[in-house]
Amino acid sequence: MNAATATAMSPSTSLSNSFNSSPNWLKWQPSPPSQRTTFLIPRASASPNTGKGNKKKPKSKKASSPTPTTTTTTTTTTTESTAQEQQQQQQQVSLSLDDVNPVGLGRKSRQIFDEVWRKFSGLGQISRTTRADEREALDALLIREGPMCEFVIPGAQNTTVLVIGATSRIGRIVVRKLMLRGYTVKALVRKGDQEVLDMLPRSVEVVIGDVGEPSSLQAAVEGCNKIIYCATARSTITGDLFRVDHQGVLNLCKAFQDYNNRLAQMRAGKSSKSKLLLAKFKSEESLNGWEVRQGTYFQDVIASKYDGGMDAKFEFTETGEAVFSGYVFTRGGYVELSKKLSLPLGRTLDRYEGLLLSLGGNGRSYVVILEAGPSADTAQSKLYFARINTKVGFCRVRVPFSSFRPVKPDDPPLDPFLVHTLTIRFEPRRQRPVEGTAGMKQDPRSFKLILEYIKALPTGQEADFVLVSCTGLGVEPNRREQVLKAKRAGEDSLRRSGLGYTIIRPGPLKEEPGGQRALIFDQGNRISQGISCADVADICVKALHDSTARNKSFDVCHEYVAEQGRELYELVAHLPDKANNYLTPALSVLEKNT
Repeated sequence: MNAATATAMSPSTSLSNSFNSSPNWLKWQPSPPSQRTTFLIPRASASPNTGKGNKKKPKSKKASSPTPTTTTTTTTTTTESTAQEQQQQQQQVSLSLDDVNPVGLGRKSRQIFDEVWRKFSGLGQISRTTRADEREALDALLIREGPMCEFVIPGAQNTTVLVIGATSRIGRIVVRKLMLRGYTVKALVRKGDQEVLDMLPRSVEVVIGDVGEPSSLQAAVEGCNKIIYCATARSTITGDLFRVDHQGVLNLCKAFQDYNNRLAQMRAGKSSKSKLLLAKFKSEESLNGWEVRQGTYFQDVIASKYDGGMDAKFEFTETGEAVFSGYVFTRGGYVELSKKLSLPLGRTLDRYEGLLLSLGGNGRSYVVILEAGPSADTAQSKLYFARINTKVGFCRVRVPFSSFRPVKPDDPPLDPFLVHTLTIRFEPRRQRPVEGTAGMKQDPRSFKLILEYIKALPTGQEADFVLVSCTGLGVEPNRREQVLKAKRAGEDSLRRSGLGYTIIRPGPLKEEPGGQRALIFDQGNRISQGISCADVADICVKALHDSTARNKSFDVCHEYVAEQGRELYELVAHLPDKANNYLTPALSVLEKNT
């Protein structure tokens, strides 16, 4: 896989039109004794010009803008005096080069946001020792009023996000970012201690459970649309690593799929996240319809006299496995296993984005061939192929339809709607050497393929499951291998679940404000720098509704300058815009299904 890398400016999540200019501080003049001066901080949903007459509004602790508004209230206030004050405000605004410098704007907006964030954090961290009426009023305000208008994301109010590891370094920031954007948040915690509950805002629905116990996850996924998994094992004990980083992801994926299937059954349909079973090899009868064929790419009359020939068979063994095995000693020869697909009524492959094969064997590579065209006239069919690699033992391989290429270059791209035949081909060429059980290299002309099932992966526009993994940097060398093994096993469980996924592998985590430095997005395990927890949390939230993040795994760290002659990326600066969208251009160049 060719690694692709992009650099994106990670702006503060609060960057908006209201923060793109410097605060307009007004010079206050002492008023005559007959006048009374009042300072009001407007709410997020209000604008400075929405006040009418001399109506007083109660003071609110919630501030959506750091720019205070000075209002002079007298018994003879008129609209003319208000207009004069607005003209004075405009005259007192002065601009400089720093005010239009994108870098300066980013830093200044971050400072302003930090002040606002502390105030909103105070609302989110309501002490449970305060009066009940105050807690209910502030919670209702945060829930009813929702996020600041500059933070809101369309559709967020109709989306419930389950956060696993909500009390972790990244999870605590993720929860508050979600709330500011209007999401409904559920948090899964192992213990319901008061100390744990005090770490979460009161408007978050807390569910007690353990990712290692599948029975406790049913209530957690109830009513959820998306999942962000920030949990990680707190010890290096193999059992803990397996329970949290591997089995926990597997259990949660299964629980989420089961919940979506139950919803679909209630609607007399099928879940859009469910895989379509094309073949399952569990009995002798399941082999019916599969045909073993032989062939050659070219005919060499002279060499054929000395070839050992080729042979292959497809059988159901006594151990309950469907095995496709044989050998190809003929130069330019191949053997293949083929079947005409029989899809359920009303189902077509254009509703799916690829194939998922559960395979085992001795680590050979194969060619998956799809035949597409009119079913009534196979003479007009066209062939499309994609190469897959297996490993010794069992593995699951995702093959997106976008990876299939036409055998004839002039043929149009693959249309999954027209696919009617599936073929798995083995050919001796391009086989990599594989060591056998005794340490001796196997003959690349022989093969053994165990088939468990073949399924079609559902399509979608957005990620259903965001997983925070790691690159291994910053982990102690004596425990790095164990940690990475558990993390990679959890990633594989998510990839084969059929859910739309985004896997984030950050560098060493830092406790520092986010949005201060550019970010490097890479594939290939080449990054060498750390990243702040706030930046990772921001990526998690943005990946929920970013179509370019679906089914992608990537490394991310802070920008750095590589050694001369060893540059690992091309600097592409994406300046902040109104949507604050740096993730889409950064991920658009990365490969999918990784």
